[in-house]
Amino acid sequence: MRAVRKPLIAIPSQTVGPYLHIGLDTEPLHGRMYGPETPGERLVLRIRVTDGAGNPVPDALIELWQADAAGEYVGRPDHDNPDPGHSFRGWGRRATNDDGWCEFETIRPGATTAPDGRRLSSHISVCLFARGLLRHLFTRIYFEDDPTLADDPVLALVPEDRRATLVARRDGDAWIFPLRLQGAGETVFFDL
Repeated sequence: MRAVRKPLIAIPSQTVGPYLHIGLDTEPLHGRMYGPETPGERLVLRIRVTDGAGNPVPDALIELWQADAAGEYVGRPDHDNPDPGHSFRGWGRRATNDDGWCEFETIRPGATTAPDGRRLSSHISVCLFARGLLRHLFTRIYFEDDPTLADDPVLALVPEDRRATLVARRDGDAWIFPLRLQGAGETVFFDL
């Protein structure tokens, strides 16, 4: 008896899991985004991912993209990189620990320019992968001490009472960014 072979068909996205960890171990991955010759203000960014009940999400994966200190994205053909060793990647990836935290060592990004010429405040783009999500989520991290936040055209699209969910706060030697997946204080996610 032979099995009938049916052609494979594409199906809609399904949740990843129950074991998302994407084959990762607890090694730091790409948590340090700069090298010794990278110009710019060094900073530590700590992100904590929680679910709607406030419980930590222990196996999320966070990817960051950002401009360099001059507001330029590494890898663009017209990028005049002031970093002679090209030791700043502009990209990092970390898995969260059992308490939902991950940490990046990076530089403070410079303000960038939107395609329409308007200035965008200093920010870091975030992509989140986690179990239970049909698609990864996108958000941004702004810095609370940036005097240009009121003029940022992307932040202006977010209702004023929700903007705080996109702003990291300084706590001692680090910047803290709570990333809440749903519920009260849910982080604003962008539909890209």
